[in-house]
Amino acid sequence: MPRHLVIGNDQLLITFDEALNVRDLYYPHVGMPNHLMGHKNSIGVWCDRGFSWLHEPCWEKRVGYKRQTLVGDCRAVHPGWGLALRLFDAVHYRLNVHLKRILVRNEGDWEREVRIFFTHDFSINGIDVGDTALYDPTLDAIKHYKGDCCFLIKGQVGRRGIYQYATGRKRFRGAEGTWRDAEDGVLEGNPIAQGSVDSTISFRLKVGPREEKELTYWLAAGRGFEEVRHLNRLVEEGGVTSLMRETQVYWFSWANKGMKTFPVPMEEYLPPRIIELYKRSLLTIRTQMDGSGAILAANDTDILQFNRDHYSYMWPRDGALVAHALSQAGYPELARRFFAFCGRVLSTGGFLWHKYNPDGSVGSSWHPWMGGEEPVLPIQEDETALVLFALGHYYEKERDLEFIESLYRPFIRKAADFLLFYRDLATKLPLESYDLWEERRGVFTFTAAAVYAGLMAAGKFARLFGHTQIAHQYEQAAKEMRRAMLRHLFDPGLGRFIRGVYRDGDRLVPDPTLESSLYGLFGLGVFSADDERIVRTMAAVAEGLWVKTSVGGLARYNQDPYLRAVVGDGVPGNPWIICTLWWAEYHIARAKAPEDLEKARRLLHWVVDHALGSGLLPEQLHPHTGSPISVTPLTWSHSTYVLTVVKYLAKRWELEERRHLAQAWHTSPWSG
Repeated sequence: MPRHLVIGNDQLLITFDEALNVRDLYYPHVGMPNHLMGHKNSIGVWCDRGFSWLHEPCWEKRVGYKRQTLVGDCRAVHPGWGLALRLFDAVHYRLNVHLKRILVRNEGDWEREVRIFFTHDFSINGIDVGDTALYDPTLDAIKHYKGDCCFLIKGQVGRRGIYQYATGRKRFRGAEGTWRDAEDGVLEGNPIAQGSVDSTISFRLKVGPREEKELTYWLAAGRGFEEVRHLNRLVEEGGVTSLMRETQVYWFSWANKGMKTFPVPMEEYLPPRIIELYKRSLLTIRTQMDGSGAILAANDTDILQFNRDHYSYMWPRDGALVAHALSQAGYPELARRFFAFCGRVLSTGGFLWHKYNPDGSVGSSWHPWMGGEEPVLPIQEDETALVLFALGHYYEKERDLEFIESLYRPFIRKAADFLLFYRDLATKLPLESYDLWEERRGVFTFTAAAVYAGLMAAGKFARLFGHTQIAHQYEQAAKEMRRAMLRHLFDPGLGRFIRGVYRDGDRLVPDPTLESSLYGLFGLGVFSADDERIVRTMAAVAEGLWVKTSVGGLARYNQDPYLRAVVGDGVPGNPWIICTLWWAEYHIARAKAPEDLEKARRLLHWVVDHALGSGLLPEQLHPHTGSPISVTPLTWSHSTYVLTVVKYLAKRWELEERRHLAQAWHTSPWSG
């Protein structure tokens, strides 16, 4: 299921599995549509020893990136054949072109003919009906098109282009696809096919003993024949190697531009492996962002097998927390794009819907609009509130008043007014909505904390524009909510906060389930991490939700059923990356001396240990094997890692400075 390599810009996103197959191709939005729908675009190799696909186990593969870039650097070795391939992949940072270089090395003592095959199994716009695949002799290229979407595929070995090609039908009336035609090393050359179609092309190399030869390949994505023809000309003029090099330099510069955010070099406080994953996380987040400003949760369509839907949506909660991490890490321009997107899609009622497509349309949902016999809002209220929270922190860091003014009336006021009025007048808690895990409807501690944070941020914004009475309304409502949380969501008998309450007529029925999201009580600024009630709550969370296996990590909540891998003692659920990092953030918040940060540092190492070899982070892990479960990469996992590192560095610097000042004072003649 996991995607081991993701490359892209803000219009074209391509993902690879661990067998080096291309599995997803999104264009013209990151996240929609997927023109592969998880089918494989594979590479095959023919030589004097026979034919084999790279995804077969006879090839030893390593998947990774060039350091601190979005250029894939992968290897495939066939020990039995004495062949080794090194594969470089990139999507140009500005042009919608997938660039590939393959270095083919012959480890034998004789000259060999090697043929490299590429398959293309498109379902343009997400459906394999009405597609056309053709060979264009004027360009020596393959084209796949439907409507205004067109892909052009071409390559070269030296000055020679495509050696052989075939187009044909797939998965229809017994036709498997042209990939089957490749397995004898020869393609039959059918020049066009229409309907449910695919294509395969090959390139021929003569490789001397102990010699290495290069093959270049590219795929251009555009709105029709003329656009892909133009992109093809740019590639031919610039050269794949040169375009890939400038893409590599661009992303290296981008991954390091935020370093000026920190008061000291990261290397002073953190080891290289933690820093490398930090930069890989920033780059991975960037691949999951559409040009519209939408931040996608994940783009791994293997999840389709579980519920016939995917994660290629903008959840406002995920997006808000990702934008918050980006703004704190020194990438405010990306956070601004997201906030502007939210301003465009906010409902007339002042709330954000469950999730959105990257083009701004409302995404699919499983939340009903009826609760019993009464209509209900099918929302997760924390999603609206968290955007205000993130926007507040963005302004504190950037002081970008003109941008805030552009959102003040169309978004900030409307969203804050919704939070203000969507409250129970008797309890002062939020009215019912779905929890952050999207599973149950009620009044939840995390949601209440998010609403508190959103209203407090809105109050500060209102004061910026002289609206003191409105600011007072927002702030008063937030304070009332804090008191209500102590009254209704804190259990004196348990000595800790609970997950939430459910309304049963006039009664509030408590749900005492141990819940990792209680982190929000201090993480969203409702209470201090040193508050004794928070200390007891987080101690209970750690004791009850830590996965007591060799893998470790923190589960979402007790007896979490989602994709549960193991049922048994010591395993409350699968360990989640984000929940484990919340526990690290708690240790950072409570640290009083540099050595108090050691627990958080160990948890950062835990995350590094459980990343894929390429540096991508999953949503959750198998509690016994540590292997990824659900989608990979999950944008929220990467952003939580980024934010935790930022908080660690800030706290470490603060504590070191405090210690230096104390030492200076004690050695000063003025100290007495």
